[in-house]
Amino acid sequence: MNKFPKEFYWGGSIAAHQCEGAWQEGGKGPGIMDYCTSGSYEIARRFTKKIEEGILYPSHEAIDFYHHYKEDIALFAQMGFTALRISIDWSRIYPKGDEDKPNQEGLNYYKDIIQTLIKYHIEPIVTLFHFEMPIHLVRKYNSWLNRDLIDFYLKYVKTVVTEYKGLVKYWVTFNEMNHIDPQTEASDFFVYMLSGLTYKELPGDKKKALAIIGYNMTLAGVKAAKLIRKIDKNNIVGCVFGIHPIYPRDCNPVNIMNAFKEMDRDYYQIDAMCNGKFPLYKLKEYDDFGIHLEISEEDSKAFAEGRIDFIGMNYYQTGVAKTGEDNEDDEKLFGGVQNPFLKQSKWGWAIDPIGLRYLLNYTYRKYEIPIMITENGIGAVDNMENGIIHDDYRIEYLQKHLSEMKKAILEDHVECIGYLMWGPIDLVSATTGEMKKRYGFIYVDKHDDGSGDLSRYKKDSFYWYKHIIETQGEDL
Repeated sequence: MNKFPKEFYWGGSIAAHQCEGAWQEGGKGPGIMDYCTSGSYEIARRFTKKIEEGILYPSHEAIDFYHHYKEDIALFAQMGFTALRISIDWSRIYPKGDEDKPNQEGLNYYKDIIQTLIKYHIEPIVTLFHFEMPIHLVRKYNSWLNRDLIDFYLKYVKTVVTEYKGLVKYWVTFNEMNHIDPQTEASDFFVYMLSGLTYKELPGDKKKALAIIGYNMTLAGVKAAKLIRKIDKNNIVGCVFGIHPIYPRDCNPVNIMNAFKEMDRDYYQIDAMCNGKFPLYKLKEYDDFGIHLEISEEDSKAFAEGRIDFIGMNYYQTGVAKTGEDNEDDEKLFGGVQNPFLKQSKWGWAIDPIGLRYLLNYTYRKYEIPIMITENGIGAVDNMENGIIHDDYRIEYLQKHLSEMKKAILEDHVECIGYLMWGPIDLVSATTGEMKKRYGFIYVDKHDDGSGDLSRYKKDSFYWYKHIIETQGEDL
């Protein structure tokens, strides 16, 4: 057999704050990403306390998926998508986060998206937290530093999962909350996207604050998993992690050990969600920092009963662990240094298709539960001439990554159940706030200065992906 399994999910992933827009429509409240400015590869995004005049906030309009979703889903259906991962913006359902009753207009909006997907035989895969949270929960309750957030989150989850019972089967509790753990100011934007707080705003001991945030979100995730299955025993619950495999600089045992520790620190939440308990090694690591987390019997029971059913994996690049001799200027987004054996994207991300096969094998052999690739793609500058976009570089990138994923499934026997490319339509980059960093099969006429008429155009990769889906990857 040279094809992907017949039941394999083909599709893409998008996130509300990067595509919806309509930030003050439909009863939506202000979310944390609505206060995040545009930026670039050279200039970091800013997080403002109020909306500043004359400053571009990309989430406010994004690509206006809010008004274009029927058109966009029809285009996904033309490619043959069998799944689309979307996110629900918490601030559309509970505008402040602590209300007694949800915003019905928000519930209706997402219900229509889900029903539109079902009409086209596209499986809706719904993420409940993809860097989207009411800003009120940050300002009044101090975000995930306060355990009250767990109860607010579970109320939101219960509302949404009950509303879409029988329509949605696959649920994702969180997106990439593992990025809360690097514990350095260099990853400030991840701290903000997950908590609505900047690194400098974290009270007291920064490492302790990050440990508490990470623990409370992990606990919320396992409690949500149990709740979602209680609402409908047919529900399948996962959590999405952004994993950045780390290679040693050389075969020096010291460097190999450093690389192992640097990579494995991204796995403690997966351990907690797959193994039924918060990992002892992480608690002891916290103890070394003087951080003492109290885990109650109720918490322990939640971890035991809230294991996830599948792992969502976001993969973009690999890195090389630093040694003490490396220049600080060599640091990259997730730490480490560039690999001299790999090409880089224009945003400095190492292109490593084999790294995807490595990650799938490494993760599957640890847990032996299904894995879904929930994000993978390349941001690039696309040039349109007369409505035509030739993006051979994107096709080459995806062809090589899909080929390695195919080997992992057919040769290595990894249970990978789907591939959801990020993002199938151009949208706002989370890390830089740019539109010019385009990922999609579909070009959107929207630019970094806010101009553009939002027209949609098919790129060459649109037709290429359509063929891959039609042939179940036989021609890779």
